[in-house]
Amino acid sequence: MTVEIRGSSILAALENQGYRSTLPRREIIENLEKRNDGFTAEDLVRDLPHIGRATVFRTIKLLLESGIICKLSLISGEPRYSLAHTEHHHHTVCVTCGAIGEFHTGTVERLLRLIGNDVGGTIIGHRIELYIICAKCARENRPIPSNVLTHVS
Repeated sequence: MTVEIRGSSILAALENQGYRSTLPRREIIENLEKRNDGFTAEDLVRDLPHIGRATVFRTIKLLLESGIICKLSLISGEPRYSLAHTEHHHHTVCVTCGAIGEFHTGTVERLLRLIGNDVGGTIIGHRIELYIICAKCARENRPIPSNVLTHVS
């Protein structure tokens, strides 16, 4: 399930699932709405120092389970999150600035159906993350961090 990314809708979706609309949850959601890019749990802890670290992590878990946010892995393996804007989608992650984009394409789904014939089982899910240098970083000639180069395969 993915909900419309607007505070009142997110809160309504949580309430419809039986979760209370607490002040810390509302503040975390408001913080997320202001972001145009991905975020880490540490970003939220830093931006909302008056909210306990455990509350931030519990809220992230709740938002993940509710389909409101997506969890991605940076090329280094670190977790990063983004608001889920569409139902089924895949992600791009800029290796220089961490910006996260979403895309969906029938080509990927057709390819997965073909792969399904070769895996010797039934594909029940998948996750695709493309690591890129975003247009902004390319325009600014930002260098690729050296730790990224050791993880590229």
